[in-house]
Amino acid sequence: MKAALILLPLALAACGQAERLSRIGRAPDFTPVTDPTQDPRWRPVSMPMPAPQEAPPLANSLWRPGSRTFLRDQRAAQVGDLITILVTIDDDAQLANRTQRSRTGSETAAAVNLYGQERVPRRLYPPGADPAALLNTDSAGNSDGNGNVRRNETVNLRLAGTVTQTLPNGNMVVMARQEVRVNNEMRELSLQGILRPQDIASDNTVRHDRLAEARISYGGRGSLSDIQQPRLGQQLLDIISPF
Repeated sequence: MKAALILLPLALAACGQAERLSRIGRAPDFTPVTDPTQDPRWRPVSMPMPAPQEAPPLANSLWRPGSRTFLRDQRAAQVGDLITILVTIDDDAQLANRTQRSRTGSETAAAVNLYGQERVPRRLYPPGADPAALLNTDSAGNSDGNGNVRRNETVNLRLAGTVTQTLPNGNMVVMARQEVRVNNEMRELSLQGILRPQDIASDNTVRHDRLAEARISYGGRGSLSDIQQPRLGQQLLDIISPF
C-alpha cells in the first residue's frame, strides 16, 4: 500500500513529463477545431423556465409574436450562429480589517479568621503562606489582529463564440474558444455563459457582464509557462509537508 502511494505521484509526473518531452524542439500543437458539444466534458445547461404560453392567432397581421423587428434580424438567434463577446474586466478590490482586544483581571482572597487556624504558629504553614492573603491572582490579555487584501485585475479581450443551445425561454448558451501561438508559447482563451437575445447589440456583440453563469479562462502552455511552474518535486513537497 505504501509503495503504491509513493509510485502514484511518480506515475502522474511521468505522464506530464512525457507530454513535455514529446514537444522538445517544436511549438505546442493547436487543438483541432471541433463541435463543442462533442467534448466529453460538455453538459447541457438546465435553468428555471417560465410556464409555456401559446401565442394567440393574429390573422392578417404583419407582426409575428416573438419577432424583434419587421426586417430579418442578423444577430445570433439559433444554434450554430456566431456572436462576438467583449470581455472587459477592470476590477480593483481593497479590504482592510483591524481588531484590537484588551482585558485585565485581578482577584484577592483572605482568611483572617478561618476556624481558629490564624492562631496556628506560622512555622506549621507552608513556606511563605499568609492567612491574610491566601489567594491573589492577576491576569492580563491583549490581542491585536490586522488584515489587508488588495487585488487589481485588468483583462481586455474580443473573441467569437458559437451558440450551442437555445433554452425554452429564448435565452442562449454560448461557448467561445481561441488559441494564439507566438513562437513556442500557446495562449488559450475560453468562455461560456448564458445570454439574452435582447442584450445582443446591433453589431452582433455582447458584453461579458451580460452573461449569466459566465466562465472565463485565460491561460497558456508552452516553454514559458513550463518555466513559471514549480518543479513537480517541489509541488509534491508542498502538498505532503506538514511544516
